[in-house]
Amino acid sequence: MSVLIRGGRIVTAVDDYYGDIFIEDGVIRQIGASLDVGADRTIDASGKLVFPGGIDPHTHLEMPFGGTFSADDFDSGTVAAAFGGTTTLIDFAIQKKGESALKGLDTWHEKAEGKATIDYGFHMILTDMPEERLPEMERLAGAGVTSYKLFMAYPGVFYVDDGTLYRTFRQAGDNGTRISMHAENGLVIDEIIKEAVKDGKVAPKWHAHTRPTRLEAEGVHRAIAIAEVAGVPLYIVHLSCSDALDEVKRARARGVDVIAETCPQYLFLDQSAYEKEGFEGSKWVMTPPLREKWNQDVLWQGLAFRDLETIATDHCPFCFKDQKELGLDSFTQIPNGAPGVENRMSLVYTGGVAAGRISLNRFVELTSTAAAKAFGLFPKKGTIAVGSDADIVVFDPERRETISVDNEATHHMKVDYSTYEGIEVTGMPETVLSRGRVVVSGGSLETKGGGQFIRRARSGELLR
Repeated sequence: MSVLIRGGRIVTAVDDYYGDIFIEDGVIRQIGASLDVGADRTIDASGKLVFPGGIDPHTHLEMPFGGTFSADDFDSGTVAAAFGGTTTLIDFAIQKKGESALKGLDTWHEKAEGKATIDYGFHMILTDMPEERLPEMERLAGAGVTSYKLFMAYPGVFYVDDGTLYRTFRQAGDNGTRISMHAENGLVIDEIIKEAVKDGKVAPKWHAHTRPTRLEAEGVHRAIAIAEVAGVPLYIVHLSCSDALDEVKRARARGVDVIAETCPQYLFLDQSAYEKEGFEGSKWVMTPPLREKWNQDVLWQGLAFRDLETIATDHCPFCFKDQKELGLDSFTQIPNGAPGVENRMSLVYTGGVAAGRISLNRFVELTSTAAAKAFGLFPKKGTIAVGSDADIVVFDPERRETISVDNEATHHMKVDYSTYEGIEVTGMPETVLSRGRVVVSGGSLETKGGGQFIRRARSGELLR
């Protein structure tokens, strides 16, 4: 099917102009003013913005955690992402301790195959990596999994020691791949948690009080130091606070190859959410936790000044009933995570562009292009250019909606609450195309399924 998008304001990370886009066989074939071509379908984008499809490089679909699984699978999660203007996501496959990472990849392929509505890739969470299994990392890269995530947090579950970090960092660097890092000092945090529980401090708010910003900053500092010595490009996930951002800024100033993401929850919400009546605060139990409100301005400044390069969601939804309530007796049993894959684009447009904090070009860079470049998807994804995949969002900058679990325009995730309940956004996707297929149009799902696994290029290489 061919599609002609006519008369929109086309915005990429570097361009801003009015024009038409002709799409055929899922690829952008022509871009120009008043194109004289026939198409099976014409979309009138007059008065609208036309962006590259969003790329969310941090989601957890059907992820096991705390005796349960995240509520969205690759069916519901990718549909919700599409409604929000995201056309590619990178989820996290998990290697179980003592087992092959290749087995973990097979498991996640089975979870996703035939279910996804948008395109997807995988990072690989490594929970151990003895020397004899290091060759698996090259085999993963050959299979298009060109980034690995390691944890300094969650001892006994995902935590790996510094020796394992260095060993895997070195191998990843040798393979031309990237490390993603959950940076917190998990061993010290565990000691703080033990003290809190011993003192009877078990309400949801103590999740935040036991994970201080200095221990996130320490983890970021240590991860950067190890990566610098090992010679591997580093990506800090879900950076939440000024203390941690300072470490990234210092490293980048001396030329270290480190980039960092933040998430909408740290830009729009703060730790006062944990003070809500009863058990309500458990809805926002995530790691890192929400921080003091003043950190938000620092993070927005970091996005404007390019100290932070991407905005992801860390979408990891657990229903309030039956799942979050597993922790009624103690915050230590509350599954960590919150929903958000559907709301990212509108939130960032509202808080960034509409509020005058960032330009339209920077908006596209933060929500699409930077992630495509960091994780081997560019220029197939992350831009509007001849030869690129036709992943495109026609965006209405004037439309206003109030995010709510009860608003069908803002909530298609399979979870019984909204992280951003009651926040009014300005700007919503109107039409969303994935490889030329109209997936969402006028608030309705037109195409379900058809998402493909994307084999990503190695760090610094182009994907075509």
